[in-house]
Amino acid sequence: MTTAEPIPAWVDGRLMPVDKLEVHRRGLRHPAVSVFVLDGPRVLIQQRAAGKYHTPGLWANTCCTHPHWAEDTATCARRRLAQELGITGLDLTPAGTVEYRAAVGNGLTEHEVVDVFVGRAGPGLAVTPDPEEVQATRWVDLDRLADELRATPAAFTPWLRIYLDRHRDQIFGAAPAG
Repeated sequence: MTTAEPIPAWVDGRLMPVDKLEVHRRGLRHPAVSVFVLDGPRVLIQQRAAGKYHTPGLWANTCCTHPHWAEDTATCARRRLAQELGITGLDLTPAGTVEYRAAVGNGLTEHEVVDVFVGRAGPGLAVTPDPEEVQATRWVDLDRLADELRATPAAFTPWLRIYLDRHRDQIFGAAPAG
């Protein structure tokens, strides 16, 4: 995967297309999307592929990405679920917006304004990860995940730790009843 694709970022108060790697080198504030897929009390998490340019091998939420220029965030969320995990046809519920800033290694910083979406998995949800993006997936009970985050925080992406520590009720309170 190339990191040279431009993504929207705020530069001098204006939203402009900027090289994705440059956005992270400079820690520029930029829009993003995160998705959490649930099955009852369990959430689907992914382990980022070893070839990712930041946070490789760490566990993250179901999927996350940056919208293309002029792409609406709901469309972006559905696109990325399909690309990374082969998940299609899932209804997504908006769970609000979260802003965070976090170092992600190699001198890179995420400063994201994230539209969060939550989906409810149906019976037999097919998950077929793209190995260039995802090296593993697993379903984990939300309380167990919180315990794992406290016990081994370095195994998880900074943004997943932030979501669970600071925004758990916002995100998971928005989950559609199942």
